[in-house]
Amino acid sequence: MPRGPQRAAADAARAGQPCSQTAKLIFAVYLHICYATGMNAASGRAGSARASALAEELRLLIGKLKRRLREQGERDDLSPSQVAVLLRLERHGPATVSSLARSEGMRPQSMSSAIAALEAAGLVRGAPDPQDGRQTIMSLTDACRERLRASRAARQDWLSRTITAQLSPKEQDELAAAVGLLKRLIDD
Repeated sequence: MPRGPQRAAADAARAGQPCSQTAKLIFAVYLHICYATGMNAASGRAGSARASALAEELRLLIGKLKRRLREQGERDDLSPSQVAVLLRLERHGPATVSSLARSEGMRPQSMSSAIAALEAAGLVRGAPDPQDGRQTIMSLTDACRERLRASRAARQDWLSRTITAQLSPKEQDELAAAVGLLKRLIDD
């Protein structure tokens, strides 16, 4: 007999109740939230067995969705640490190599290597720190900003097309309702 969310899906199938893509997405998001906040069934903080199964399915589906979205972006050979640097610079603006290393939990030498590769690719540029000439302030290039924008647009377009192609108007309404529930789960 299958276990966890697979068992729930099997039970639903035997009862003649379809398990919609929307329900699967909601389950994956819920589990991701539980995992991120340290909730689990063993500690009793995740609630009922049903909530635990929903949480597990939600986490798995979010992971799959994230992978599919990453596949839709621009194909490049950037490491996860390089991507993290670009996203941090985009969100928080220019920063020194040492502050980037601290914020990403990396050794300064490792961050310097990541920055050097990004500079060689034309994605970041450095300028002397006006307060401390020994430091270099790194920022995104215009080409990098455009690349990030285009990559996001490609992912958004793929997701929009996929929703339109694979979900009926009724299912799209269900997904919209699910998004509202997910917002409720994560809003402070």
